[in-house]
Amino acid sequence: MPQHIGYLSLLVRDYDEAIAYFIGRLGFELVEDTELGNGKRWVLVAPWGSLETRILLAKAVTVEQTQRIGDQTGGRVFLFLHTDDFWRDYEAYRSRGVLFREEPRVEPYGTVAVFDDLYGNRWDLLQLAR
Repeated sequence: MPQHIGYLSLLVRDYDEAIAYFIGRLGFELVEDTELGNGKRWVLVAPWGSLETRILLAKAVTVEQTQRIGDQTGGRVFLFLHTDDFWRDYEAYRSRGVLFREEPRVEPYGTVAVFDDLYGNRWDLLQLAR
């Protein structure tokens, strides 16, 4: 059986706040939202049309986890969101208030711009070169 990344865990302050951002601003799909008891939930979101990789929205519960919200990679780009139409998604995200850290640029590997999610994690919006 081939391997693939199933879930990536992303620390969040609040489940509903995070769901609203990923669904409302980025156009992701809510794949699952299951109550686990004691205030815990199993919340999976995925980019529209994604077939395998999901993001687990994990509510921080300790002081150490809370301190890492928005900075899980020490300020580096954390996630790379591939698209088949950079300009469509870039303009849609901007119109929904997504904060880009830079102007789009064309690199040998594709068209890219870095944006911050609601907590400050850095993402690349990326359309790979053919």
